[in-house]
Amino acid sequence: VRITGDPYPREQVLVLVIGDVHLPFRATELPPKFKALLVPNKIQHVLCTGNLCSKEMQDYLRSLANDLHAVRGDFDENDTLPEHKVVTIGAFRIGLCHGHQIVPWGDADALASLQRQLGCDILVSGHTHAFEAHERGGKLFINPGSATGAFNTIIPEPMPSFVLLDLQGTLATTYVYELVNGEVGVKKIDHTKAS
Repeated sequence: VRITGDPYPREQVLVLVIGDVHLPFRATELPPKFKALLVPNKIQHVLCTGNLCSKEMQDYLRSLANDLHAVRGDFDENDTLPEHKVVTIGAFRIGLCHGHQIVPWGDADALASLQRQLGCDILVSGHTHAFEAHERGGKLFINPGSATGAFNTIIPEPMPSFVLLDLQGTLATTYVYELVNGEVGVKKIDHTKAS
């Protein structure tokens, strides 16, 4: 899709950011209302923070977009997945980490330290099973939460969530999809890459 009316036309790139699925050990399925939204040929890239826990889930994500990037979560048995990864999509370097390595878990200072080590514009991490997005020092930090709402020791009943990143030039629009009382709610956050 080409965005028109812009003095600097930009290609729209959709990136699914998902993680902490824990199928079939902590959850029985991806919520059907999420599955209805996630259809093949709409998304160009998938970034997964780990804890897929099954080849079937990995195959499902690959059916949404051939360009699947995943890191190993603390419950993944696939030893070929890396601990950290940096991918370049459009104008953005995106760092990917499960998050169990961040101490304390989800800590903004520890995440900022990892972002600097990886040299990325956007850092995606998981493990806490709760959606979080914030800017710090001109960088964007995203935790997509748990797509299934799988329980963990931090939050006993997390809200199922995932993120779609809409990347257009130096603009990253984050859409967080959350399942609230059986209905899908969407929030939007805009971020412009620091020059």
